[in-house]
Amino acid sequence: MSTDPEKQRDPGQEIGVTDANNGLGRNPASVSDLDKGGQDNAEFGEVERGLKSRHIQLIALGGCIGTGLFVGSGAILATVGPANLLLAYIFMSSIIWVVMNVLGEMTTYLPVKGASVPYFINRFMEPSMAFAAGWNYWYAYAMLVGTEVTAAGLVIEYWTTSVNIGVWITIVLFVCLALNVIAVAYYGEAEFWFSSLKIIGIVGLIILGVVLFFGGGPNHDRLGFRFWEDGLAFSTYMVPGNTGKFLAFWTAFARSGFSFILSPELITIAAGESEAPRRNLPKAVKRFVYRLIAFYILGSLVIGVIVSSKDEGLLQAISSGTSNAGASPFVLGIQRAGIKGLNHVINGVILTSAWSSGNSFLYAGSRTLYSLAVTGQAPKVFARCNRWGVPYPAVLATFAVACLSYLNVSAGAAQVFVWFMNITTISGYIAWIVVLITYLRFRKAMELNNVLHTLPFKTALEPYGAYYALFIISILTLTNGFQVFFPGKWSVQSFLAAYITIPIFLALYFGHKIYYRNWAWARPVEEVDVFSGKEEADRLEELDEPPVARNFLEKVWFWIA
Repeated sequence: MSTDPEKQRDPGQEIGVTDANNGLGRNPASVSDLDKGGQDNAEFGEVERGLKSRHIQLIALGGCIGTGLFVGSGAILATVGPANLLLAYIFMSSIIWVVMNVLGEMTTYLPVKGASVPYFINRFMEPSMAFAAGWNYWYAYAMLVGTEVTAAGLVIEYWTTSVNIGVWITIVLFVCLALNVIAVAYYGEAEFWFSSLKIIGIVGLIILGVVLFFGGGPNHDRLGFRFWEDGLAFSTYMVPGNTGKFLAFWTAFARSGFSFILSPELITIAAGESEAPRRNLPKAVKRFVYRLIAFYILGSLVIGVIVSSKDEGLLQAISSGTSNAGASPFVLGIQRAGIKGLNHVINGVILTSAWSSGNSFLYAGSRTLYSLAVTGQAPKVFARCNRWGVPYPAVLATFAVACLSYLNVSAGAAQVFVWFMNITTISGYIAWIVVLITYLRFRKAMELNNVLHTLPFKTALEPYGAYYALFIISILTLTNGFQVFFPGKWSVQSFLAAYITIPIFLALYFGHKIYYRNWAWARPVEEVDVFSGKEEADRLEELDEPPVARNFLEKVWFWIA
């Protein structure tokens, strides 16, 4: 079969608008809306490529370092023990690595302006799945903004409770809003420095863990693996024996997903506003695995070294529903080591982490809604951009949903945090399932057109890695709330928190199919368009001039950023 895109298909063909013979029915979504610059007009404007390489590198990592690692890991440690915590992060890191790789391959191939994960789903799968996934992404990102803003308010309350938490929520929310309604370069710059502080903080904590391991703290108490002894490494959960140990691991595995949820997608969302995407995106993706190992795997190991899973302070914080720095295993470990004042520094790092993640998720949610609008799957008003290329109606709509964080004023803050965490975790698992299926369809279409070898960026172990991750995440999605099915553990609230996203997703999916009479589960591989928009990406790549290092320090900087 010819590999000439002009002979394969008209690049301007609207794949989403097809006749009834192919089973897809009528649909307003078009893969060419983005590729042909459908959003580029005087009425709506378009997004701008204002993100530099260093912005992309830190956005890729920054979104992954949030309150899940700094605070949420404490609850997992208390429930399952240090060895299960470490294993959970190792296995979840392998899943995230695969998801990041498949997104990196697709996005580097077609880094079109305004692209998002739902855009690729619509293009390589079918419109109904893209519609359901797109809205799932949007409300999940909006909820994640609320989650991080809630966490930021709780972290500030570690210092003082004399001010109503609503004040802190307002400050955090409006700073995030301000950074997202001005030019994207300012958002990228803010996220660069936010993420840099987070990285410095977690590196410092890992070094501190090593020092305490060998007895270098003020009390010179050599910790070693003391808290892994006497059967504490592998705690049991729900039932005794080996079954209980497995359930403990599986619980930790499922909960650890919250630390990473929807973070790999930040690369895809940022691609359409990135300078030199085919140079910068592969660099971010390839280095992501090393950062996962350095921060999450080593971080979880340090947690198990510096604080016991039976620590009274940790258990008391968890039982009382505390979600601030007082529940952080890092802070407790520092206090047990007798290091004065450092707990306040770590609290500041946690605050920066929550603020940064909220900032990133507001950006991601607004760009997802923008992409839905320009492909006809959301009201066109959300495609409108200001003179800086920012889709401000989409930013404001995402911000409005994030204001659910004000529930903290009337409800228990910890309870609100749990609601948000459960809803967003299962939303993320569903999204990753769809992403992996979409990648497998994309790969088949590339093979059919005999252009798989032309991918500008290829990752290891594909497509086998995608099948592995798809299988594991599908099981996690179905067993996320297995605890409620144990005798005496049934709770309507817990059941809904664990599974409510599944019927919502299915309602969006089947509702769209019924409305548009779209009965096919996927677009035929022969009709998948893998060429529209490629010409623009190729042209950008040809025009790109990589910076040349003039000295050793610049070589180091260009390698990092």
